[in-house]
Amino acid sequence: MRDLLPPVVAVAVAGPDDWSGTLLPAESACLSDRAVESRRRDFTAGRMCARRALAGLGLPAAAVTSASDRSPIWPVGVVGSITHTRGYCAAAAARATDVRSVGMDAERHRELNPGVRRAICLAEEEADLARLPTGVPWPTVVFSIKETVYKVWHPVVGTWLDFHDARVTLDPDAGTFTARIAPARLETAPLADPPASITGLFAVDADLVRSAAVLGLR
Repeated sequence: MRDLLPPVVAVAVAGPDDWSGTLLPAESACLSDRAVESRRRDFTAGRMCARRALAGLGLPAAAVTSASDRSPIWPVGVVGSITHTRGYCAAAAARATDVRSVGMDAERHRELNPGVRRAICLAEEEADLARLPTGVPWPTVVFSIKETVYKVWHPVVGTWLDFHDARVTLDPDAGTFTARIAPARLETAPLADPPASITGLFAVDADLVRSAAVLGLR
């Protein structure tokens, strides 16, 4: 993820030991006794990465707990994001004096079935993707980007976004994207000046589809 985010954002990617690391007590309390092993491993790797990202900012170790929707709760003065997919986990953190919000997402390099594609992609996006070079799972790219966009939007605005609430356009040559938020969501947002668009970077390799974005200060 380091290649997709600016230098003011500290990034940590999970290594082999992170999946079974030691959680802080406040973090352990966020896991239900009924949590399955895969959930425990993902959560643990995310918190180990989050702690290293905080250290990358020169900050002391602190618990990164969870809200009721499982989104991470960062220490005061910090914004950040955690992503995990099968066998991969990363965390990013930045000082709130440098950026308003940061989001990132990683997905396995795979094709989506038609039903999932319809749930994620607008008809206009499907038409755009049909004109792009073959050999890349472009709907998965859009899916990752929309996950990133939500992670940027939610901490700032405080509302949900559905997949069809953002219209994504890609520049495959530059590896950039722009996501324009649906006017209806902007009109009903509790924030006085919600971000109408979010721009970022994406990358595709043999194993992963990745995306990331930051929202700058006003």
